[in-house]
Amino acid sequence: MTLLAVGRQGWASLCRLVSAAHAAGGRVIAVGTTVARALESAADSNGVVRQAVGWTDLVLGPGRPRRVVDGLITGWHDVGASHLLLLEAVAGAELVATAYREAVEHGYLWHEFGDSALLLPEC
Repeated sequence: MTLLAVGRQGWASLCRLVSAAHAAGGRVIAVGTTVARALESAADSNGVVRQAVGWTDLVLGPGRPRRVVDGLITGWHDVGASHLLLLEAVAGAELVATAYREAVEHGYLWHEFGDSALLLPEC
């Protein structure tokens, strides 16, 4: 596993690492929905991540499935939040629903300062 903090100079390295992970049969795990959106926004239609700068209006969901991110570490978002479409695009609706049921049952905390989950669908 490689952890890379990306600044303006780090994009080229990140693009190579994402490509290498997928080429080796590995998975790309985003830490947070913002990272997932950034990676997916920089991906072409074949899932190749290229350097990118700027804003994104990308919303992952049924109309735009994931191309790069294979799993996600995220906090818990309110039902009805647009973030849930992103979670479902990455992990699948069934896994997200199961995780949310468990979170409610066990009293997990919501929002930015709450608990987090690793949503990692089976390959």
